[in-house]
Order: sequence, then C-alpha cells, then structure tokens
Amino acid sequence: MIVFPNAKINVGLNITGKRADGYHNIESVFYPIPLKDVLEIVVADDGVTEMKISGLSIDGDVSDNSVMKAYHLMKEQYGLPAVKIYLEKIIPFGAGLGGGSADASFAIRLLNDLFNLGISISDMESIAAKIGADCPFFIQNKPAYVTGIGDELHPLEFSLDGVSFLLVKPDDFISTKEAYSKVKPKKSVLPLSEMVVKPIAEWKENVVNDFEESVFPGHPTVKRIKEMMYEQDALYASMSGSGSSVFGFFKQKVDAESLFPGMFTFQQKL
Repeated sequence: MIVFPNAKINVGLNITGKRADGYHNIESVFYPIPLKDVLEIVVADDGVTEMKISGLSIDGDVSDNSVMKAYHLMKEQYGLPAVKIYLEKIIPFGAGLGGGSADASFAIRLLNDLFNLGISISDMESIAAKIGADCPFFIQNKPAYVTGIGDELHPLEFSLDGVSFLLVKPDDFISTKEAYSKVKPKKSVLPLSEMVVKPIAEWKENVVNDFEESVFPGHPTVKRIKEMMYEQDALYASMSGSGSSVFGFFKQKVDAESLFPGMFTFQQKL
C-alpha cells in the first residue's frame, strides 16, 4: 500500500510559557499543505523488516527514523509481521514543516489499513504522541488550533482554499534548541483561533511567529526571504515552526525561481 504524507505549516506560533518539565507551552494553528513524501509498506516475504529511503538524504541511522519507530510501536502492541518500508523524501527536513512527524503518523494509518486492525482515531493519536508532540495532528490531518506542547488539538473550521501559496526553504539549518534559546514566552492578547478567521490582509500585525525574534538575528537569509515576499505583495508571510522555511500567501503566482535561486521552492494554489 502507498500513501502520501503531507507537510504542514504553522499559521502563527506563540510561545506562551515555560513548563516545570522544561518544555514550552505553545499556541499555533496547524494547516496541512500539499507538499508530500511517498511511503509504501508491504509484507516482507522473507520475514525480514527493512527500510529503504530515497530522495532527499536524511541524517542518522535508518533504525531511528520516525517511520521505523511507528512500526515497532505498532508491532509491539498488535503483533505485526515483518514488512518492507520504502520512503521517498520530498519534504525538506529541519524546515518547520513536520515532515518526519507526517511520515510516522501516515505509517500508523497505513499499517492500520494494511492489516485491518480497526484501531480508532483516538488510539492512533495516542500511538503517534509517543513519537512526537505534533505527530497526532497528522492522524486526522485537518486544520487545528493547537495548544500545550503542540499535542492538544482543537478542530478548527478554517480554510485557505483558493489562495496562492509559496514556500521557500534556504540552506540554513535551525535546531529546536537554538530557536528556543532566546525566545521570551508571553501570553497572547487574543487566541490565534480568533485571529485566523479574520481576512488574511489583517494578519500581518496580529498573527506572528515568536521564533522569528530569536531566529532572524542569526539567520539574515531567512529574514530576507520574508521581506522579499512582502515586496512581492504577499498578503501574509511568516516563518513556519522554528524554521528555516518561510511561506507566503499571494493573490497570484510569483516568479519564485528568479526570486530565490538555488533554494527549495514549492508553489501551488491551495
């Protein structure tokens, strides 16, 4: 069976406080976008579980891949047989797009279907949460207002259908530790869930990503991408997650390849 795990963007990201366990509480809106990896899982005739990755290269051992973690959690709980896993990476990693989390959650959904396990959505979300805080989002894969450490999902009637979307990913790598190192938690004046239902043209001053304040000084290229999007009359532009990708919404398509040569770009009407 083959599935196509998609990325997500953060429409706004507020760091609202630091917890006693060392993590931070956040407030964000997760929105799925049509940039997708390709994931195939089949039963292993030889009884040996293997994973092969093509496309973008991924650092680290295959055994540590989020898809393998999902498989082993499912195997432990449901006694799955050996499988062959094939993953083609298209979603850039270290980009604030949740690609690895999407791969894991889509693997859970695929294994549920492949072996007719009949697992409920809530149980699949519980399994996904053991892999990463934002993994449960990709089980239902619908717009959501997100709180807690990114694991508390609140369905949100919110659509960007018809908007021209541009994503740009420079070579900059921004670790989560770096992004959090200089961020200053603060309470939101209004919940993002109320702000994003307003016209996109009103978002610029009110829908912000708090990580930009700590990331932009050390990564001027990321900051410049956002500025260039507004120079091209973006309705709204922002870094996604802790970066380094930046997205913008436009009334019409822009010449991304000329504007951002040598960078990863993805452009499509949502």
